[in-house]
Amino acid sequence: MHTDLSPVIAATAQWLLRAYPASGGALADALCEAQARQAVTVAARLRYPTPMDVALLGVAGPGGSARLDWITGADGATSADPDAEAWRTWVDEVLASWAACLLTDPALAGPAVGALAKGGPSAGTPVEFRRLLAPDEADRRAAALLRHPDLVAPVASLHHAQLVARLDPGQALVA
Repeated sequence: MHTDLSPVIAATAQWLLRAYPASGGALADALCEAQARQAVTVAARLRYPTPMDVALLGVAGPGGSARLDWITGADGATSADPDAEAWRTWVDEVLASWAACLLTDPALAGPAVGALAKGGPSAGTPVEFRRLLAPDEADRRAAALLRHPDLVAPVASLHHAQLVARLDPGQALVA
């Protein structure tokens, strides 16, 4: 993974966790965070596959969470301390949307991780993304809100078509 993506992955996963929190204590928080990070990591590697893509992200910036906050109704809930909310500028809307798609649709998660495996030895393996691909009962309970298709639909639908096109570029030519 390109280390330059770490702040974007961390901020986007943090946004997902705040928008769709775990329930059940510290273990549930950790399990939910692991799933969110895995989904955002897969999304980031798909969206920014080359060092040039990562460099362009560094120049243009990820965009921030303003639109996502508005869509989920969290746009008015900001901290009185602006520095406490600075991480929100590192949130990438497309990554949040793609991660939501991957968390709620196993038919997309498998091919997404498979596409990474084709990318070379540093791309990642399905074992690395076990909690995303094959969540156990504890994972599902911990991330009940994060994996609920109806709850995350407003976020997932934002860039769903782009994810599908990225995973199956030939499909667009058939339609």
